[in-house]
Amino acid sequence: MILRNKYGVVANLKKIARIKKQYGLITKVRKKNPYNVLFKKGLEHRTAPNLLKQNFKVEQPDKVYSTDISYLFYKGGQRAYLCATKDLATKEIVAFNISNKLDYYATYGEFDKFLRNKNCKNLIIHSDQGWHYTHPLYVNKLKELGVTQSMSRKGNCLDNAPIESFFGHMKDEIDLKSCQTFEEVKSKVENYIYYYNNERYQWNLNKMTPAQRRCHLLNSI
Repeated sequence: MILRNKYGVVANLKKIARIKKQYGLITKVRKKNPYNVLFKKGLEHRTAPNLLKQNFKVEQPDKVYSTDISYLFYKGGQRAYLCATKDLATKEIVAFNISNKLDYYATYGEFDKFLRNKNCKNLIIHSDQGWHYTHPLYVNKLKELGVTQSMSRKGNCLDNAPIESFFGHMKDEIDLKSCQTFEEVKSKVENYIYYYNNERYQWNLNKMTPAQRRCHLLNSI
């Protein structure tokens, strides 16, 4: 196209390839995006019905999870991303991933490992309609594991209030803006999640921590 439009030279692709080979000219070619390949095969982003309908009272662990991604701002407006999943029965953060980039693997990488060690029958995972959760790779992974998807109504954050509540408490209780590096952010968030699960007592859990609540519920089954 450049030869034709800029220099008025018409040459077919085979001739151009031959000349490039003769003079050792290398062209950088973008790798195929696996997501785009899936779309071309006819797969589309798919949403799921809202099965919870803001009914967040769950009595058994590992039956209903709430998941979302939150932006973590630190020095100079830099961003990290926390993908966290909360068990609605125990209020425990059962899986999380902290990343300095927002992509499919930041959403699902660690969560995939977690789910593969679980019995996912009758498990519901609730999220918003963000592209990470409607993505064919994510949707198909959950189907493979027998997980049922549930999604908030579009633009309604109250439909996913449990995980939003966790993000709010975390950002109130730790100072991320003072962090100088991504590693510092990661360390602070990891420490906070450990504290939240194991040391932070909650009134609505009968004054137990989420970890204690899990033990209590499992022992009562």
